[in-house]
Amino acid sequence: MKKPSKRDAAVEAREEATFQDLIGLGTQSARKSYYAELEHKIDELETERNRYKWLFDHALHGIFRADISGKLLAVNPAMARLCGYRDGEQLSGALDQQAAALFFHDGDFEQLTLQLQESGSIEGYETLMARAGGEPVCVSINLLLRQDADQDQIEAFVQDITERRRNQDQLKQMNAELEARVEKRTRELTRLNSKLWVEISEREQIQRQLEAAKEDAEQANLSKDKYLAAASHDLLQPMNAARLLVSALRERSLGSDEKHLVERVHLALDGAEELLTDLLEISRLDQNAVQPERDIFAIDHVLSGLVEEFQPVASQAGLTLSAIPSRLAVETDLRLLRRILRNFISNAIRYTASGRILIGCRRQQGQLSIQIWDTGDGIAPEQLDEIFQEFRQLQRKKGSERKGVGLGLAIVDRIARVLEHPIRVHSVPGKGSMFAVDVPTATLPAVRNQRLSQGILPSDALQGARILVIDNEENILISMQALLAPWGCELQLACDQQEAIGLCRQDNFKPDLVLADYHLDDDRLGTEAIRAVRDMLGEQVPAVIITADRSDESRQLFRRLKLPVLNKPLKPGKLRALLTHLLG
Repeated sequence: MKKPSKRDAAVEAREEATFQDLIGLGTQSARKSYYAELEHKIDELETERNRYKWLFDHALHGIFRADISGKLLAVNPAMARLCGYRDGEQLSGALDQQAAALFFHDGDFEQLTLQLQESGSIEGYETLMARAGGEPVCVSINLLLRQDADQDQIEAFVQDITERRRNQDQLKQMNAELEARVEKRTRELTRLNSKLWVEISEREQIQRQLEAAKEDAEQANLSKDKYLAAASHDLLQPMNAARLLVSALRERSLGSDEKHLVERVHLALDGAEELLTDLLEISRLDQNAVQPERDIFAIDHVLSGLVEEFQPVASQAGLTLSAIPSRLAVETDLRLLRRILRNFISNAIRYTASGRILIGCRRQQGQLSIQIWDTGDGIAPEQLDEIFQEFRQLQRKKGSERKGVGLGLAIVDRIARVLEHPIRVHSVPGKGSMFAVDVPTATLPAVRNQRLSQGILPSDALQGARILVIDNEENILISMQALLAPWGCELQLACDQQEAIGLCRQDNFKPDLVLADYHLDDDRLGTEAIRAVRDMLGEQVPAVIITADRSDESRQLFRRLKLPVLNKPLKPGKLRALLTHLLG
């Protein structure tokens, strides 16, 4: 067996050293081995103690320690000076080593002790301490609860805040003096203004009278708008029937005299329809009942449609109407923008005796300026602002050429403000005018960036089409019969939902398409009748709503139900195009 070396024996002896060995009660060899390390630790503790003592003695703020029972254990010189004593020994002797005697109010120390036992520390506690002469001193205290070997100790750090309190008191006094000066000045101003109270009272009374008059005027204007809207709606009903009957007559073979009379009636209805539509539109705009529904679409599609719409009118007036193609897209309300452009084009045709009308677009800093140029008489500079006012029209050479009552541009002005689209006018008397509306440009989504080709519809596309017409007005039903029958349609006419369902059941009639008036008798709706017919047939039969209701709420409802809409008075061309499209 190998004999252990001296080094191994030393290591084994060190591992078996006990606490007694470490503190010097072990063997001589153990004391000798750990003496240097023990001496180093003792030096570190002594250095730390001296540093703490130096900080304790030289701290700027007062520090005291006490046990949990309230016995004062130590006080630094700053604490003694704060309380008016020479040093800590004099303070401890004067207070009989009772920490509670440091505080000016009885019970402060006990309350702090309870709080400290609950939270372990207290910061920024403001109170009063007693000085040697008995006067209080304002202090802020931070307290810590320290764990000692036998008993918890309280260590407190005290800061004299007398100066801060004095500044606060001075600030309060200054505020009080300032408030007193303000109050005094206010009383002086009140006395100086006392002579004006009578005049102010009179002015207030006049103001109340003016406000009452304004309110009465606004109420009267609102009642007028509501009455106008209701009257226009009711007038559109018989006008719709007359429009359908005249359209049916225009498609028949008549003598020259009869045909001339029918055309005159047609033109008269056009004028009345335009007037009623303008009145209804401007009343809705004045009631803030028009809310734009913005979307992105290609402007070229809009312009080409307007050219097709107004080409016959321009040709009849001996004018050339054209549009410059554009590949840009805009973001706006399509229906309201068309309303603006229609008014511009209509006015251009009306006030241009000869020449041409050109529609074009110019891109300007994120805006697309849609411009309508004409070679008409032009507008005098002093009249440029007046043309957008209600019932203002430019004077023509022939009174018979006047048309409407001057609401078109007033409607345009209101719609442009709703859309927040600026309108500009440039005109040179004797040479022509330019009306423009600026619309924000946009990027057309790729899926919609292709125009659908529109083939020519066959003339016999409606031949044999089974159509169910639902309307509570007998004149409308008769007019629809007179208009649609010559187109080759097979019709069934119903005045309400029950009659429509009965026709489909009794006559074994399965319609290819349903035309329904929106407002029926007994507060029933055409949308309900369409749903009932579809439920009875068990399929989504194509349907169209015909209505004189142009409110935004109704349009949103029709869009949600995915029902196409035709407004009254009904235009036969639009009706035929829509029927052909749906049945195709």
